[in-house]
Amino acid sequence: MAVIIESVIKSNPIGRWYIELFDTMKDDEPENRVVCLDVFEYADKIEMIGQEYGGDIEVAWSSDDNVTPEQINEVRMQMMAYEAEQEANLE
Repeated sequence: MAVIIESVIKSNPIGRWYIELFDTMKDDEPENRVVCLDVFEYADKIEMIGQEYGGDIEVAWSSDDNVTPEQINEVRMQMMAYEAEQEANLE
């Protein structure tokens, strides 16, 4: 069974989004939460966490109440661009 990694889109006081990761197999302590400031850092951290479990992970997305639809869309668009770039590099 896959390990669930919570990915929460959050917004800082100046309105910049970031993604906080939490490995649900670990205690819910601040030191077990990972902050990613962009999708490249997010991809690296997800890969590192996934290696601990042989790549058998599932990502559960959510967002805080103060995150705007525009911020969520920006994250989605950057994730899609990142994935397209990764696929192009495999060809």
